[in-house]
Formats: sequence, C-alpha cells, structure tokens
Amino acid sequence: MKKLAFIVTILFTTTHIYAQKIGVVDTNYVLSKLPQYKEAENRLNTQVTQWQADLQKLQAEYERKREAFENEKVLLVGEQLKLREKEVVDMEASIRNTIGARFGTNGEVNQLRSNLTKPYQDQIWNAIQTVSTKNNLGIVLDKTTNNVLFLDKKYDYTEAVLNLLVKNLPKAEESKNNSLPNRGGVKSGRESLKGKAGNMLKKATSSVSKGEIKAD
Repeated sequence: MKKLAFIVTILFTTTHIYAQKIGVVDTNYVLSKLPQYKEAENRLNTQVTQWQADLQKLQAEYERKREAFENEKVLLVGEQLKLREKEVVDMEASIRNTIGARFGTNGEVNQLRSNLTKPYQDQIWNAIQTVSTKNNLGIVLDKTTNNVLFLDKKYDYTEAVLNLLVKNLPKAEESKNNSLPNRGGVKSGRESLKGKAGNMLKKATSSVSKGEIKAD
C-alpha cells in the first residue's frame, strides 16, 4: 500500500505538467464477474475441497496407526517391530509429500489457479489498452497487486535514469588509479606506527621502574 501511495503521489505531482491521467483497475473484481471464470473457479474449488477431505482422512488414519504402534510396540520384537515402525514413518512421509505436492507454494492448487486466469489475461489486457486509449490514460495500476498494468511509453523514464547513472560513473582508468595504495603513505604509516610502539614501550618500562603500574 505504501508503494502504491508513493507511486500515485509522484505521478500526481507531475500531472499538471504533463497532463497525464492515472487509472486503477481491480483485476480480481473483473475476473469474479466473468461467468466463464466463475464456472472454472467453482470446479477448481470443488477439486480442492475433495483433496482437503482426502488429506484429512489420511491424517486420521495416520494418527490411528501411530497411536496403535505406540501402545503395542512393547509387545513387538525383531522384524515385526521394524515393519510396524516403517509403516508409520512411511505414512507420515506420504502425508508430507501430499501436502507439498498439492498445497505447497509450487503445488497443484497454485498451479491450477494460475492456469485458471491465463485464458482471461489477454482479454483483460486488451480491454485495459482500449479503455486507456479511449480515456487518454498514461498509467493504469492494479488495485489488487499495486502493479502497473499499462504504461504509455512517453512516461517511461527507465532509459533516462540508466543513462544518467552511466554518465556519472567514474571512468575505469580513474577508478583503477584511485584504488591503488599510496606506497609512500604506507611506508610513512609503518614508520609512524613503529615510532608510537617504541614510545609506548619506553613509557611502560619507565612506569614499571617507578612502581606506578598497579595490578587490577
């Protein structure tokens, strides 16, 4: 929200100068009003609900087997103990894999939702371009994501900023020369450090001889 407020503030500051107009579109709202999208979303939600139910059943079965194993493992020996323990461990791993594969960041649910919007992205983009041209909009922002949906090229100053930065960068040769150490300065610094060390040693020796140094 702060990012959007900053962009809008900057753009409104220059509105009087360039007479540009800014538009805002809520893409989620637009999608929710498309009948075809709503039908596809309902089918996806039905599938997700079924997957969630399957996962709950699997988790309930795992808890039952794990509890039974904990109660009976004192009676199990040898291969029978290993087999029952492996069964519980494998089921736990299966649940984790299922959660990751279906409900993880790159899981099936997110992928299906992404694929769900793809057929309508071009339609929305074309509609935004048409509305922007008709209403003389220089920039269109997405209310949902704060992203720029449409930008008139004459308001894009990316290259101007890059050129200014490149122009102000120091030349490679100058930068190389500036990075080289001053040999005379290093030598002088070493001599100075050596002199200070000698003085400190003399003072410490003098203090010891006078009994001025006390133990903490």
